[in-house]
Amino acid sequence: MKNKALLMLGLLLVVAIFAIVACKKAIDSAPKIQTIALTNDHAKKVYNYIIGMGFPAHQIVDQPDAFIVEGDIRFPKDMVLPKALEEQYYTGSLVSTSWVTNIRLSVDASMTSMNSEITSAIGQWNGITSCAINWTIVTSGTYDVLITDTNLGNGVCGQGTFPSAGKAGNLIYINKAYIAGNTFAQRARTICHEMGHNVSFRHTNWFSRGEPTATDVPGVPGTDANSLMNGGQCGTGATSLSAKDIQAAQALYP
Repeated sequence: MKNKALLMLGLLLVVAIFAIVACKKAIDSAPKIQTIALTNDHAKKVYNYIIGMGFPAHQIVDQPDAFIVEGDIRFPKDMVLPKALEEQYYTGSLVSTSWVTNIRLSVDASMTSMNSEITSAIGQWNGITSCAINWTIVTSGTYDVLITDTNLGNGVCGQGTFPSAGKAGNLIYINKAYIAGNTFAQRARTICHEMGHNVSFRHTNWFSRGEPTATDVPGVPGTDANSLMNGGQCGTGATSLSAKDIQAAQALYP
């Protein structure tokens, strides 16, 4: 009887130990939610601004000088925030009329080998009729946007910065080594796409990509399989602005 009781006690201990180990394994394998520790007051405001725009916290990637969302949209931690930050939700500030007609682009030395692709991308935006968007390349002095080569790792072809305080987003990162094997048209497409973010365009296919709610451009609603601003299509996407892309640019910047 005593031996039987000891045997039962031993079995209970084994079951208890297994349950503890199993629970620990389940806890360890649970997905970990990234927490971003913000010690800079302005960075906190930028972070809250991004949340207010509808981007969920788990999609915000914290980098030393910027927050990245949707893979290729940059929010510099020192960006100038809209004055109505607390009063409204907004998908991105537009470039003011006084600035959009002459967006000065400086090409970093690391990107001069893609001057032809940059020129092609500029030609697409500048070629839109009845639209105020106009990019110019400057080789010295003051500029509004810098395009530079940056290693963004595999899977990210480029990043563009949303506009703030009425000015175009001030930076474009191109993962030059990663897109080097793409065709000329696709390399130019990547640059053209990121330039779209600089003047406030969101990804046209935001819904299918599971991105936060976006606001339709007035008069140009719906999806567009041919949009150059579709995200997640580096190397395979449309290489020219679609009819709807052009209509959207004309609506936002007449």
